[in-house]
Amino acid sequence: MRRSGSHPKSSRPRFDDRPRNGTGSELVELLHRIDGSSYGAYKRALGSWNFGAYRVDFTRVQADPYAPPSSIRVRYRRDQVDLSETDLHSQDRQLATADFLARRAGDLIRQHAPTLSIAPCGPEILERSSARVGSEDFELRIAVRLPARGRTVLGRQAALIFTEQLPRVLRELFNFSNSAHREHWLAHVHALADHRALQQLLVERDLVGFIADGSQLARASGVSAQPLRSGVPFAAPDSRRQQVELPHAGVVSGLAIPAGITVLVGGGFHGKSTVLTALEQGVYPHVPGDGRELVAALPSAMKVRAADGRPITRVDVSAFINHLPTGSSTTRFSTQNASGSTSQAASIIEAIQAGSQLLLFDEDTSATNLMIRDARMRTLVQADQEPITPLVDRIRSLPSERGVSVIMVTGGSADYLDAADLVLQMDAYRCLDATERAGEVMAAFPRQRTDLPDFPTPLPRLVVRVRPGGERSRTKTQGVDRIELDRQGVDVTDVEQIVDPGQTEAIAWIIRGVTEQLADGHRTLEQLVDEVLDRVEDRGLDALVDFGARPFPPFLARPRKVDICAGINRHRSLKIG
Repeated sequence: MRRSGSHPKSSRPRFDDRPRNGTGSELVELLHRIDGSSYGAYKRALGSWNFGAYRVDFTRVQADPYAPPSSIRVRYRRDQVDLSETDLHSQDRQLATADFLARRAGDLIRQHAPTLSIAPCGPEILERSSARVGSEDFELRIAVRLPARGRTVLGRQAALIFTEQLPRVLRELFNFSNSAHREHWLAHVHALADHRALQQLLVERDLVGFIADGSQLARASGVSAQPLRSGVPFAAPDSRRQQVELPHAGVVSGLAIPAGITVLVGGGFHGKSTVLTALEQGVYPHVPGDGRELVAALPSAMKVRAADGRPITRVDVSAFINHLPTGSSTTRFSTQNASGSTSQAASIIEAIQAGSQLLLFDEDTSATNLMIRDARMRTLVQADQEPITPLVDRIRSLPSERGVSVIMVTGGSADYLDAADLVLQMDAYRCLDATERAGEVMAAFPRQRTDLPDFPTPLPRLVVRVRPGGERSRTKTQGVDRIELDRQGVDVTDVEQIVDPGQTEAIAWIIRGVTEQLADGHRTLEQLVDEVLDRVEDRGLDALVDFGARPFPPFLARPRKVDICAGINRHRSLKIG
């Protein structure tokens, strides 16, 4: 029997995988030299390789051909690109340029470089880690599947990636002297600038939302982000139309939604939810051609819905739920399996504490018993027997006491008409001002008002640190809906304004950072998230490396504060003091 240590552990060749610097031609020579070697020989490519106008840095090399692809950073010198300092003078211009480069790189890679890939982009213009505009270079983070036959290196094929495929992509990507390419880039930059200006005008005019005339709100299908080209263009009712002047689109008219309570009514399939969805996505700028480029909502707007089964950790839901039959206090309410009403009540409070100034509701995804209680049910079940205070009783105090506006879709109950400042009716995708008509209906069919004058101030929630998962900790995400931290899942399906898988991954690392590192029992969740966002503002999404993300993360996208807080609040290990 062979004794342990009597022979080498493996007869496979060992390769020097220390990072190195070299020229592009030296990288190509290396790949030719290792052709036919075992797959581990690719580790010798780790390091930085100078191709003149750009550098290629191997930041990770896959262990075998069946592992996730290798990662490279491509840093293209700004002085080699026909863009001036004026072209990139502002942070927003740099953000829009980086987003444009990520999208265009994806298109070119699909055409010319099948072994490469870059994080895909949806219709929203976001800060992404896959592309960056630096002071001296443009950076792309690209995945590359290094070719093999079985577990044998195909080094000469790999060399073609760097002598043919990647150079062709980069030549076309950075050819801003091409007038068509430059025009598409400018349209991208202008789309972001106009949306930013539109959101600023909302604040200046005490508005919470705007939908430009001619916008294409409907999508091609329920699973498509593409506009429905045959859809009815949006047109504002004359009584609610305002004009805005934007830096590039010029004078634009559209529906101006004032602060306060707005109710959207209409028959089924007439476009109510389509309008609400456009507004909830209007927190983000959209790419040219999306149809919703000039739809805007306050940046902190939060869609709130019921989410049966979500955890709630010491949330003050006493504004909506009180005097439980068990006698338990609801100022520090906790459950690992919330009902529809308790989940939505908690989500409202959490959104307000996270700084949302606009709440969006759709009755189709809301808990009925949290939303309304009609006169006959109030008579049958007396107030002292019902622990739930419906939103209809509190809704007027949201703008008056908390400065929080509401836009709500309803088709089955007229109770909110009494509380509305504006009633819009969708009729075959035409938007009508039904405020006056709603007043007539309320006069003809009055109901006893049950408004409560106050909205209790929720108690602050101080986050206590939890123990990390240990050496074998696991952080994984699935699309925009699910996070896995070690053996625990975080379901964010109901956080509908998370629109990019990269946002979900960023939230996963932030959950770890807040709960396992920054929490000290003395600061609120919102204060801790602010600290994280300050780091991101200073260092970009690479700041999440502090919390365990791998160096030079390629797939992250920046999430909003309200969505980060929502994700943390759905973590079952969250501990509140």
